[in-house]
Amino acid sequence: MPRTQRNDNFIDKSFTVMADIILKILPTNKKAKEAFVYYRDGMSAQADGEYAEALDNYNEALELEEDTNDRSYILYNMGLIYASNGEHQRALTQYELAIESNPRLPQALNNIAVIYHYQGEQAKAIGDADAAEQLFDKAAQYWVRAIRMAPNNYLEAQNWLKTTGRSNIDVYF
Repeated sequence: MPRTQRNDNFIDKSFTVMADIILKILPTNKKAKEAFVYYRDGMSAQADGEYAEALDNYNEALELEEDTNDRSYILYNMGLIYASNGEHQRALTQYELAIESNPRLPQALNNIAVIYHYQGEQAKAIGDADAAEQLFDKAAQYWVRAIRMAPNNYLEAQNWLKTTGRSNIDVYF
């Protein structure tokens, strides 16, 4: 049974019905519509914590999707799954690919920064101050880029940049 037929709650069923209607009336090609179905099923599986199924659906969507903007969100969601599973290197790869597809994706930049910051904290905890500083500097570079795109977001990152002396800009817009 397809995932879209397994949704029990009203909101999921409503979303599925609306998405199906939109798919039928949109003037897109069959391949793009198929990609969207896989993407939608991937999001549903991801929301249910079925990460392997979500990744399978996202991979299918990537095979079909040609639009770079849409591909960036698929890659971004894959990065979210890998990060939540502690697979930080794979998450970083997915986020970087997402940014290559869509350079205006501040949430991917933020998530890269979060991973580098976390790794910096881990290095600091084991006493490797040099590695920690390098990782913190990488985090700062990505946060500055994200904040420049979305200046009203990432307030904790803005404060961290200021308090650590990694930013001399008070306002990013």
